[in-house]
Amino acid sequence: MRCGLIGERLGHSFSKEIHQQFGKYGYDLIELAPEELESFIMSGDFDGLNVTIPYKQTVMQYLDEISDLASEAGAVNTVVNRDGKLTGYNTDCGGMKMLIERMGIDLKGKKAFIAGSGGTSRTAAAVCKSLGAKETVRASRSGRNGAVTYEEAYRICSDAAILINTTPAGMYPDTDSVPFDIDRFDNPEGVLDVIYNPLNTRLIQKARQKGIKAENGLYMLVGQAVLSSEFFTGTKADEGITEKIYQSLLEEKQNIVLTGMPGCGKSTLGKMLAERLGRDMIETDEVIAREAGISIKEIFAKHGERYFRDLESEVIKRYAVRNGLVISTGGGAVLRKENVDALRMNGVVVFIDRALDKMKPSSDRPLSDDRSKLERLYEERYAIYKEAADIIVKTDGTKEDSAERLWEALQ
Repeated sequence: MRCGLIGERLGHSFSKEIHQQFGKYGYDLIELAPEELESFIMSGDFDGLNVTIPYKQTVMQYLDEISDLASEAGAVNTVVNRDGKLTGYNTDCGGMKMLIERMGIDLKGKKAFIAGSGGTSRTAAAVCKSLGAKETVRASRSGRNGAVTYEEAYRICSDAAILINTTPAGMYPDTDSVPFDIDRFDNPEGVLDVIYNPLNTRLIQKARQKGIKAENGLYMLVGQAVLSSEFFTGTKADEGITEKIYQSLLEEKQNIVLTGMPGCGKSTLGKMLAERLGRDMIETDEVIAREAGISIKEIFAKHGERYFRDLESEVIKRYAVRNGLVISTGGGAVLRKENVDALRMNGVVVFIDRALDKMKPSSDRPLSDDRSKLERLYEERYAIYKEAADIIVKTDGTKEDSAERLWEALQ
């Protein structure tokens, strides 16, 4: 069987990795310019296709049959070729429904706010309706295509139970963008962002900071892929396969970020962890020194701490958007909130909490090159490390014991 994903730009898609785990068919990423879409579809040179931006609606005109669910959603993301007859389905609906149910959000009799006016926004509206929402409001900047403007949405839908982003705002490489102002809503129960690259967009981070349940689109992506595979093969997927693939993919894509005091053992533990996992390791201080052509101590002496912190933020922002790394940060990286937010986009932040009496000053660390400086830094930063951390690992023993504690904490 020849299957694949069609879209205009697919460089950061996870779909091939997911479908390969089914082990039942070949799967390719097929980038098509708009003028190439019709000839490719009409050639029928495939058994099954997934369809992504910007072709979920355009592809419908070339199909022989469209399922009722896809017609209601106004978008097709799965096409099956059965002896030359092309049938379109929408498995995004099923994937999104699975995610909302997994989040534990009951929409019966409640409002849903949806950012976007494209095919995925109509999919979200159809899903919310199927889950009993009494009203769905779609919003866009222009307010066209059946949507209202964001200002109108804030006025008529501030009491929405769920906020769903279906726009590309916040997606790599535009990771600093947010699609709407979450503070304009009263008390939402959950936020769903269909973006999965990065794993935690600015929108998701802001929601979690406010104590709101928030999830990215990775589980939805896996769920729709499982449903698509059933259409491709005509067989039911194994029970529990969605959760299994989701957890595997999340573990593979998520960075592990080590923070902590100078001399706490981040570099040593990071190297041991990277070797155990077969991952690349990045030491931000090492990258800064290499690119500057001088040591960290010399950077501080010649240019000052502010200059160093700016270099540090640039390096963190560059590597934080990558996947599957072990990242060892400098001792002061967490002092800037922008660094912590960037590191959390694709990473779990681990504080290596080593007791002060187990750490020693070092001449190559300008802010902790004597005992009094080290003690002062510890007092100033300890609470900041704890606040920034998703996981805290106490490592007062040998490096082998500390590495094992770190490993256990990540399981």
